[in-house]
Amino acid sequence: MLSSLVKEHQARQQIRKEVQEKRRQEVVTSATALTHALVDHLNAGVAQAYVNQKKLDTETKILQTNAAQFAKQTMQWLKLVEDFNQALKVNRTGSSDVDNL
Repeated sequence: MLSSLVKEHQARQQIRKEVQEKRRQEVVTSATALTHALVDHLNAGVAQAYVNQKKLDTETKILQTNAAQFAKQTMQWLKLVEDFNQALKVNRTGSSDVDNL
């Protein structure tokens, strides 16, 4: 009788251990799947940020080039206007190109 109780107890313990091990494996599998899903989600965001940064870098370079070109053109226009003003000042003093002929 005592030995049969011990055997029943051992059998129940073995079943509990197997159930517990199965649950542990399920938890590990679920945790691994969750971790992979989180990492994939984060990587997608990082990848999008990288693409956006590359686009910004390209647009920044284009803007810098255009700004430098605009500054150069502005300086040329300022020089042209200044030269024109100087020519008008010379002509206002009374001497003109027609008088010089």
